[in-house]
Amino acid sequence: MTASATSTADTAADNPPDLLCQTAAMAWIGFAPGIDYKVLRTSAETGVWTVIFRCGKGSSFPPHFHHGAGEYLMLKGLMDYRAGQARAGDYGYEPLGVYHERTEFLEDSELLFTNHGPVAFTNPDGSIAMLLDWKFFADKAAGQQAAQAA
Repeated sequence: MTASATSTADTAADNPPDLLCQTAAMAWIGFAPGIDYKVLRTSAETGVWTVIFRCGKGSSFPPHFHHGAGEYLMLKGLMDYRAGQARAGDYGYEPLGVYHERTEFLEDSELLFTNHGPVAFTNPDGSIAMLLDWKFFADKAAGQQAAQAA
């Protein structure tokens, strides 16, 4: 049988499912004062996680290290950090090992963020205060789904 003659039934069994997140129907999960998120995807195999962050004007992320490269697309608002000011439509890449002393939101903002490994929020002495990784977000998403089903 040629590839063009393969039946739909044959390919359906070998075809992995797509992922579609209808984000408008998803509830926001609280993260920190003024910051919420929606989990779009996590991967135990690669450590990658993708979220949408919603950050209120005046909110900020504490100092942190990227133990995996990250990338973002500003969907709306204005974010200020070491690379400059990112506005709606701007894309940014944050390399493995980068340290951010501050990330501030000067307007109500939303950004699509994918990280290829953990992000470690730090205490003033440099120790890790909180680790964001695929499991953190997978567990939070599972908890939210269980609460909605109850």
